[in-house]
This record gives sequence, structure tokens and C-alpha cells, in this order.
Amino acid sequence: MRTLFTLTSVCCLIALHAQQQVRITRWDAIRADNALIKGRAAKAALQATGMPEEQQALVLSNSTPELLPASLRNDSARQANAPYLANYAAYRVFSFHEDTVPFTVVMLPAKDNIHMPEDLRPTADLFIAVVDSGLADAAPARQRPEISRGPRWKDLPQATILTPADVYATYDLGADAVARQALADAGMSVPEIEAVAFRSHERNWPDGIDSFEERTKLISSFARYKAYVGATWDDKVVLIVPVEKNKRMPKLMRPYVDIYLVYAKSAVAVKSKRRK
Repeated sequence: MRTLFTLTSVCCLIALHAQQQVRITRWDAIRADNALIKGRAAKAALQATGMPEEQQALVLSNSTPELLPASLRNDSARQANAPYLANYAAYRVFSFHEDTVPFTVVMLPAKDNIHMPEDLRPTADLFIAVVDSGLADAAPARQRPEISRGPRWKDLPQATILTPADVYATYDLGADAVARQALADAGMSVPEIEAVAFRSHERNWPDGIDSFEERTKLISSFARYKAYVGATWDDKVVLIVPVEKNKRMPKLMRPYVDIYLVYAKSAVAVKSKRRK
């Protein structure tokens, strides 16, 4: 496919660091296949934004179709939910041209879209390409939140879940000042803390464990999660369950983005030295 990425677009992209909030006005303007975002023109535009490499990588990884809510994955579902699409909190990230058609990649932050219907609610910060004619500036505009993959885990101690049923599935970590301070003391940035708070609640876990009724059937398998200690406070610990280490978990439990589990310290055994 022939692509076009103009110098004018590059100049505009630098200015787009203000990251204007937009509304999605046409369901048929959405391109859910991330092949477009991974194409040559889009990659050049993404690099031109000057974003850190980690954020650029997140834009690419979090544009995969399997991360999309069910009602965004195909044209028929998007058409059926067209009236709701304008309710998304969406932000411009960068723009590019494909076959002379102008596109904008927008971010749908998970935290800003909790209000959306369940089948349209993102469980991670998502990125989708939208034809420019299907976007309108939101009023009043707000600045895009900082992109965060979540905290690093590779150098953290590994943990084994001893008592799977003792998970605090609905713990409001975001409202616990002591917990938030513990996460900060562990070296997490504010966006990383927000990611942990958001994805430590059951509603943002994989489909097979996002409610008590469904989770009960699979709870014993929580002991199979490869997990790492993110932080501890009082009698609690938050575990990081990374995608990279849990690809062999049962499909209904398998995370597509890193998730976080709050447990009592007594329900977890921490290895003194993480196995390399």
C-alpha cells in the first residue's frame, strides 16, 4: 500500500504535544486493525512526536485488536454502538496520512473511560486510528494523561500465592493514602501508581475472573500466576502479574496487560532471591 507522510504533518505533530481532547463522531471512521498504526507512515509520525521510546512501544503494543473492548472489534459492533462512541474520553496522540487519507491516532485512557458500558470499557490505555473526518474537538479540551505501561517488575522479588481465595478483589487501592505512599516509596511514578490502582480491581481483570461468581471456578489456579512483589504496607502486599510471564495461563485468566493483585501478606510467600 502506498503511504504519504508530509513535512507539514511532521511540523504539526510536534505542536500536538498539547494533546487535545476529541470526540469520535463516526463509527465507520475507526480502524481497529493495528496494521495501520504499525505501518511505515504511522511509525514515522510516532517517532516525530519525540515521545520516549517506552511510550512509543506502548502505543504500538496497546493498539492490538485483542485488547479492544468487544464492541469495538468489528464494524457491525461499532455500528450497533454508534450512539455511545462520542462518550469516549479520547485524546490526539499524532497524525499521519495513508494513501492521502488523513488519520489521527487517539488514546482512550482506561481511567478516564470507566463510565463507558462494559462492552466498550477499555481495561488498558488503548490507541486506535481514526479518519480525521470522524473526529471533532471536545469542549472544553483537556490535556492527555501521561502514558504508562505500569511499573517495572523484572528486578523485583518473585512471590508465590499460597492462599488464592484471600485476594482483595475490590480493594480501592487508589483511595488508600498509605498504599499509594508505599507504591511511591517503591519507586513508582504517579502514572504507574494510577495504573496499579486501576488494574488491581476485579472489574479490570481478564474476563474469567472479573466477578466473584466467575472467579470461584478458577480461584485455585491463582496459585499458578507468576507474580512479583510491587509494594507492601500494613498487612498487605500488591503483586504484579506480568503478561510476559503468564502467557500459558488458562485463556479466561490470561492477562493481555499487566494486572495487579492485592493480598494479605500471610497469603503470599516471597522468594529471597528472584530466579534469573
